[in-house]
Parts: sequence; C-alpha cells; structure tokens
Amino acid sequence: MRRPKIQPIRNKLDLTDRVQVRIVTRRLGLSQAELTEIVGRIGNSIAAISKEVHSQRSGRLAPAAEVPPAAVIASVAETSADVGAMPETLP
Repeated sequence: MRRPKIQPIRNKLDLTDRVQVRIVTRRLGLSQAELTEIVGRIGNSIAAISKEVHSQRSGRLAPAAEVPPAAVIASVAETSADVGAMPETLP
C-alpha cells in the first residue's frame, strides 16, 4: 500500500526541509544563519519572516536626514523674502 506524501503547510517554514530553506534564503537574500536567527526570534511564518527582513533593510538603507535648526530655516526665509521684494523707489 502506498502512503500519501504529507503536504507541507504552505505559509510556514520548515527549517529541516533543505529545499524550503534554500528557496527562502535565495528569495530574501539571507544566509542560513540569519534565517535561523530570525525564525528563532519571530517564528516560522513566511509572511512574518519576509516582513521582518524588509523592515530591517528599510531601516538600514534609509538614514535619517539632517534637518537644520529652526533658526537657520527662519533666517533663510527672511533673506529670500528680502531678495524677492522690489525697491520702493526707482532711480
């Protein structure tokens, strides 16, 4: 008698399945150690793993922009208003 092959749960990652691990690591651009660490922290849901990887990358790639102090912004706004004003008397 043939035993049916057990179908894996499609949205869960099985770290013992080498094929699944290889596919997920290639798709997400991770090493196997990084994947194992994320699964230990987040869980084995593929959606959660993907979300965590993308949030880590977006945080790493987008550094905070330096915003000048409010006094600098106000002084630039005043000078641009003065430059744009027409003189009241013409020679």
